[in-house]
Order: sequence, then C-alpha cells, then structure tokens
Amino acid sequence: MKRLVSWVYAPAFLLGFIGWGIWQPHWLVLVFVVAVGVSFLMEQWLPYERQWNRSLGDRRRDTLHALVNESLNAAGLLILPGLTALLAVEGVWPRGWSLSEQLLLAIVLADAGITLMHYASHRIAPLWRLHAVHHSVQRLYGFNGLMKHPLHQMLEATAGLLPLILLGIPLDVAQLLALAIAIQLLLQHSNVDMRVGPLRWVFAWAPVHRFHHMKYGRAGDVNFGLFFNLWDWLLGTAYYREGYRMGPGDLGIGSRPDFPVAYGAQMLDPFKPVRLSKEPSLPEQLR
Repeated sequence: MKRLVSWVYAPAFLLGFIGWGIWQPHWLVLVFVVAVGVSFLMEQWLPYERQWNRSLGDRRRDTLHALVNESLNAAGLLILPGLTALLAVEGVWPRGWSLSEQLLLAIVLADAGITLMHYASHRIAPLWRLHAVHHSVQRLYGFNGLMKHPLHQMLEATAGLLPLILLGIPLDVAQLLALAIAIQLLLQHSNVDMRVGPLRWVFAWAPVHRFHHMKYGRAGDVNFGLFFNLWDWLLGTAYYREGYRMGPGDLGIGSRPDFPVAYGAQMLDPFKPVRLSKEPSLPEQLR
C-alpha cells in the first residue's frame, strides 16, 4: 500500500487540490488548510527522513513565517484589481479560455519570473542575504516552503505577478494561482517519501528540490524552478544524483552553522554584518 501511495502522491496532491480549487473557487482557504493537514499526516505516515518530523524548536517560528507570508499574499490579492486596472494592456489576457487553461498559462509565466528571481538571489549578495533565511533550515518538511523573509517573498511575488498584471490577469485566476503556488511549495519541501520516476525531469518536486538545500557552498545552486525544471535545463542548473539520500547533515548554510533560529532575529539578520565559517567539503558521492 505504501509503495503505491509513494508513486501517486505527488501528482495526486498537486492536481487534486488545484482541481478542488477550480471546482470550488470560493473555498480556497479551506482547500489550503486541508492540503496542509494532508501534508503533515502523510509526512508522519510515509516519511522520507524520520528525523525531519521532529521539531528543532522551529515549529512555532515556521508557523509564524507562514502566517505572515500568506497574509501578505492575501493583501496582494486585495490590491490586484486596482493594479490591473492601472497597468494592464487592455484585451491581451485570453479571457475566452477555460479557467483551467488560464490558470496553466498563469502558472507557466509566474514560474518563469519567480525562478529567475530565485536564480538572481543566489548571485546577488543583497538578495542572498534575504533569501538565506529560507536556506537556514535544518530539516525539510512542508512548511519550509512558506518560510521566507517577507521582503524576499515580496520580491519573488513581484517577479512572478508583474508580467501577469500587465497582461490583465483576472482576480479569480490570480487567486487560484496563489493557491497553486502554496500547494506546490508544500509539495516541493515535503518530507513524504514520494517516488516520481521520469517526472523528476519535468516537475520541481521534493526529490529534486532537496538537492537545492545542500549546505556545501555553491553545490546547492541547482534546481531553482518552482513548478517546472524547464528553466533549470535552460540555465544549466538542473541536477539530480540517483541513489544519494539527503539527510539532516546535508542541509543548511555551510558557512553559517550558527544562523539565528528565532523569527525576530531572522528578520534582522540580512541587515547585520556576519562572519562566515569555512564551507564543509562536498561528499564524495555528490562529486
């Protein structure tokens, strides 16, 4: 039973909850809450790494990250109609398409913008200082995807949504896009022992994204995509090592093993001077 679930979990989770959102667009908050619950239950029943299910004193902090960042997303949706009315080029968005087709277009375009901002955040020092909050995690589980410095969250959201605003994205499509991103982040950082087979070359799910959180210097500058791995193929940053099992000792920021853990300290960290330690060596199996 568990083996079967491990193979169907990722596509069923993504398509199931997005499909529910399309079917019942007025229930998006409920859809997200249920998705969080399913993610946590599955991590307990079918964990990839059992140690990652144990709190390191970070559960309350990660919940606060999620509440703050999802509240910012909600606020962005409130002002979206005004921004679209002010900035959009009239008649460009394909409103005649079905809702699912419009959502797929929005996902592809937003994925490109967010992925490029993510890539830049590993190349430009001030952006990295903000993004480092996300990379400081010592375990990977669903809520990690929502653990971001709010300033970096806003930068990523701007990169992903501004082109859609200029094209005139309708509010209902933008709301579904916000749900789809939240669902994908839960799936991308999940501690479920999912098997994805050849789909790992297409979708940026946990078995692929775990390598992005390696602590070994620039070895983790891979697999930047949010939804799809297409952009990583184009950037030359796609990476997967068959047979290597990521563990607790592989995660974090190698040059900053003492990265602050408390929420308030993480909010201030990008604006303080830091001292870097020597990077740990890359394991032989990953060379």
